[in-house]
Amino acid sequence: MNDARTVTPVGVPAKVLEAEAQLLAPGSPFELVTETIDGQPIGAFRQRTTNLRDLLAKSPGFGDREYLVATDGETERRLTFVEHERQVASLARVMAEQYGVGKGDRVAILGANSIDWIITFWATISLGAIACALNGWWTGPEIEYGVSYTEPALLVADRKRIDRVGGKDLGVPVLVMEDDLGALVTRYPDAPLPDVEIGVDDPAIILFTSGTTGRPKGAVHTHGNVGSLLAMLFFQGARGMIAGPPAPEPAPGSAPQALTPTQFMTSPLFHVSGLHTGAVMFMATGVRSVWWMGRFDPGKVAPVLERERCTGWSITETVLHRFVHHPDVAAGKYDYSAVRSIGGGGSAIPPATQDLARKVFPSSARTMGIGYGLTECTALATSNFGDELIAFPTSCGRPLPTITLEIRSFDDPLGPALTDGEEGEVWIRSPMVIREYWRRPDATAETIYPGGWLRTGDLGWMEGGRLYLASRRKDLILRGGENIYPAEIEARLVEHEGVEEVAALGVPDPEFGQAVKAVIVRRAGEREATAEELEEFCAAAIAYYKVPTQWEFRTEPLPRNAMGKLLRDALDGDAGAERRFVEE
Repeated sequence: MNDARTVTPVGVPAKVLEAEAQLLAPGSPFELVTETIDGQPIGAFRQRTTNLRDLLAKSPGFGDREYLVATDGETERRLTFVEHERQVASLARVMAEQYGVGKGDRVAILGANSIDWIITFWATISLGAIACALNGWWTGPEIEYGVSYTEPALLVADRKRIDRVGGKDLGVPVLVMEDDLGALVTRYPDAPLPDVEIGVDDPAIILFTSGTTGRPKGAVHTHGNVGSLLAMLFFQGARGMIAGPPAPEPAPGSAPQALTPTQFMTSPLFHVSGLHTGAVMFMATGVRSVWWMGRFDPGKVAPVLERERCTGWSITETVLHRFVHHPDVAAGKYDYSAVRSIGGGGSAIPPATQDLARKVFPSSARTMGIGYGLTECTALATSNFGDELIAFPTSCGRPLPTITLEIRSFDDPLGPALTDGEEGEVWIRSPMVIREYWRRPDATAETIYPGGWLRTGDLGWMEGGRLYLASRRKDLILRGGENIYPAEIEARLVEHEGVEEVAALGVPDPEFGQAVKAVIVRRAGEREATAEELEEFCAAAIAYYKVPTQWEFRTEPLPRNAMGKLLRDALDGDAGAERRFVEE
């Protein structure tokens, strides 16, 4: 077994290596122990949460500190940790007594980011039930599918999304957030939290694969999966505190201001980035969070980020790109000196966008981080942050503790792992890998292999102890026997001042099998770049055979899912793909 963590990585600052050794040493809070999956040894943190309800039970200890702020730039709602715990306990009692929700039952949650969404989640968890986070971008038929697939005891939805099913009877009781929850969360102000026994291997959450192809599958996350993730996030935070750069000096003549740790959230709650590394992590740490409600609009978000004195922002590449290019942001209209860290995942962030972000968020210039992971491994597998990201901007980073990562041949996936520099499929093994898809043994067998190995379907290679991603295998362009990765072409074209968005894909070609096509959304207010100009721009940086020979220009944004991932099947002829989601 090739554990990537045993490979001495190249270019890691000495203070980072020292911090990691200190944190992972025997007797430390992040001590590693050996456990087994299917009889095979696997590393795990000795100290980790095994029951998410325990986090909720401890949360009143944070007192009157704000837990949640939800805003659309005009209206807002705020809730402290104490208020939140009281409202969760009240709703949990209603769910148990009136709707019979108990351990192992499913509660489907369907809505935009909101405080009601989070209260419903924690009420579900407190009962030992399973929170099914339905995709808020789904159309009516997809919502019907999600409900029939999970068979929930209760559906809690916001009005906008329940209206998508057109009044159709879904066969389950429905609570509408705007109409029903206000009374229910205050009905029993003195109710205790439920005390049902919850085990480490009990399922806690079902999140759905993005559904860019085929029917979405429900990835089942246990309390132990999420607890292992939380331990990993704590480790990363501690490493950053020990090995990170010193806090930026205040401007000359200004007094330093005490900052309340505040995370700005634009990722959806039905995704690991919003729920697991957001709402759950903030419950565990007592961090204040500001949630953006509704459609992302950089012009409206910009003043909120400043006004709420946010110290961090978990982003996706699409959101970050749109934000740093907004005229008001680019002109330096706002003071973002409070933002000490930004980072995220979901897709690669081109170096040009990273550089712009460092100018917009100067206090985050040396703390920015990106990572790689999947819903099926509970969010995280690798991390690249700080000075390492500056030195290796195209890498997803090093495998994190408890992560075993191998690159395997597509032709011989159960054979020996490939060596440094050899390209193949990324396989992951860790306590965070799911054990199953909900009621899909066929899909489980295709993805989760004996010993807890996750077959990701992502192409990549290891180099110097770091992971580099090429593409999803299905997105690979094959031209005359050459492998071409869309991400490389897209990263080049998005550097052009006239390009707002770009997608590269392969289209049939009688001579080469496939030709490279670029779909371009021009940036508003800029001179319109021509195909000839963009072709020259590409040719100056990438090999001739990768340069697009076909060009399409659009005025509307490219079709993406809720995490900003491009729906490539909608670009290459699947008209139904664009109708698969309702953009928010």
